[in-house]
Amino acid sequence: MASFVRSLRIVTTRTAPLINSKATIRPVASYFTQQTSSLSTSTARMAEKTGTSSGQPIATLNQDIVHRLPSQSPLLFAAKKQKNLSFETIAKALGREEVAVAALFYGQAKASEEDVKNLAKVLDIPEAKLMETEMTGWPDRGRQMEMPPKEPLVYRLFEIVQNYGYAYKAVMNEKFGDGIMSAITFSTKVEKEEDDKGTWCVITLRGKWLPFSRF
Repeated sequence: MASFVRSLRIVTTRTAPLINSKATIRPVASYFTQQTSSLSTSTARMAEKTGTSSGQPIATLNQDIVHRLPSQSPLLFAAKKQKNLSFETIAKALGREEVAVAALFYGQAKASEEDVKNLAKVLDIPEAKLMETEMTGWPDRGRQMEMPPKEPLVYRLFEIVQNYGYAYKAVMNEKFGDGIMSAITFSTKVEKEEDDKGTWCVITLRGKWLPFSRF
């Protein structure tokens, strides 16, 4: 059966204020050497950009959930706070999406050796110290989450599914048939939009469509 891709855009409002060239052909080995060097330079430069581009304070670790997180979480968040770095800045240094990097901090994603190496550079944490944590191990996902969530913003996401879950399902079934949107072959991002009606938070969920198999 054919596989499909499903994208959802969830929009909520909030009231916080805003702050012609010629192609060059290079040998493959030379290209990748240059790309690696460029990444290292980019990583160093990104570490110099502190704060957030929006002017809002950076996200820090809520101590109430520390006991539910892996050992790398306090270490990473402490360095992030000390350097006043946003997830946007760190994500650019790692060449990844902001949500993916935040998931690494919360132990919800498996870090590659390259992720560890770049995080060590950006946050000035010894690479060996990061490798001693569970960062590159298999994540034990979902441990930090209470159900239903008590944190209001997280609960609002839960509430969206409560209110519109069956509506999403009905529309998905009509468009794709009997199946499910993957949360494994998946990507997500958070964007900010401004118009004459205010500031908008746009969350995109993009998952591969997986048809149920007959047996």
